[in-house]
Amino acid sequence: MTIPLSILDLAPISAGSTPQQAIRNTIDLARQAEKLGYHRFWVAEHHFVRVASAAPATLIGLIAAATEAIRVGSAAVQLGHHTSISVVEAFGTIDALYPGRLDLGLGRSGQRAEQVRSAGVPPVPAPERPTEVRDGVVLPPPFYPGQLLDFTRVKAALETLHLPGAQPLPYTEQVGEILALLDGTYVTPEGVELHAVPGEGAAVQPWLFGSSGGESAQLAGRSGLPFAANYHVSPGTIVETVEAYRAAFRPSPRFPRPYLVVSADVVVAEDDAAARRLAASYGHWVYSIRSGAGAADYLDPDTAPPLSDQQRRLVDDRVTTQFVGSPATVAERLDALRKLTGADEILVTSVAFDHTDRVNSHRLLAREWGLTPQVRAA
Repeated sequence: MTIPLSILDLAPISAGSTPQQAIRNTIDLARQAEKLGYHRFWVAEHHFVRVASAAPATLIGLIAAATEAIRVGSAAVQLGHHTSISVVEAFGTIDALYPGRLDLGLGRSGQRAEQVRSAGVPPVPAPERPTEVRDGVVLPPPFYPGQLLDFTRVKAALETLHLPGAQPLPYTEQVGEILALLDGTYVTPEGVELHAVPGEGAAVQPWLFGSSGGESAQLAGRSGLPFAANYHVSPGTIVETVEAYRAAFRPSPRFPRPYLVVSADVVVAEDDAAARRLAASYGHWVYSIRSGAGAADYLDPDTAPPLSDQQRRLVDDRVTTQFVGSPATVAERLDALRKLTGADEILVTSVAFDHTDRVNSHRLLAREWGLTPQVRAA
């Protein structure tokens, strides 16, 4: 293949394992990814759930220390949960020791969740459109936050994440603050110049992330920033998302043209049947998220009970758009996604019960994609 391949790791916790082991697994996977020739290694941000990526800046620092050259970053820091200066100082601190390797991905899930907490549960749009297969890519009906079964834990988590009385800045405003702090041009509304130390002048590349054609995609385009479109989170909106980014794009000094990364969930094994077995408990994991309880321990596919019809309906869009199969099968489907979206880079995430299976999934895909393994000097 002709475009880079990168990894998004969620630091999943398998049933019977621990967060400590999940973090060790993520560090090991980052080392393996570098050797295999992956371009970037990103981690997500999740709180009060059974994945070990609650502190992305800390985890990124550990990954940077454990690797040599692979780019590392966040996918993404949820701005509703952080002040602008805390984000810039954290990434500036890591950049001080590992300059030029950091990607600062910024997401607005924190702001969206805050809207849920303050305004109630959003309605489910109707009617739904049918599933479409376009140029070999499955485009299911979009999933909307109002379809979550229970918001009790979501609201409780948000109350705990925020200081009493604190309100997140509007997403566009906070992105502007972060860019200004990095550039050394930040001035308060009262006209006071403030400088992030460390952080100002850091060789950190900002990214925006999005799952729709709304604010994130349009802001990334207007700002001349690279953009990551989340097919793995919201497969039903991928086309409108990438179209909105390109339509809004204005050239910047570093990016004279749009630069688009598209994500996908993958499970690769030696053959299609083996991969399907490894992915058999993926629907259970997605259901734990969409039930409102948050990501649970990842179940052993050999012992997980079957999903009910109701559970399957809630997760069908994610299960049918997971890329599962042999290296050739998955590479062919990823290439179809590349062609449909015009992606400059593909970002894959792979969740499996056994860490060795997850590493093997990335190894098999790297070989099929034609990545060049990195050989360290003796």
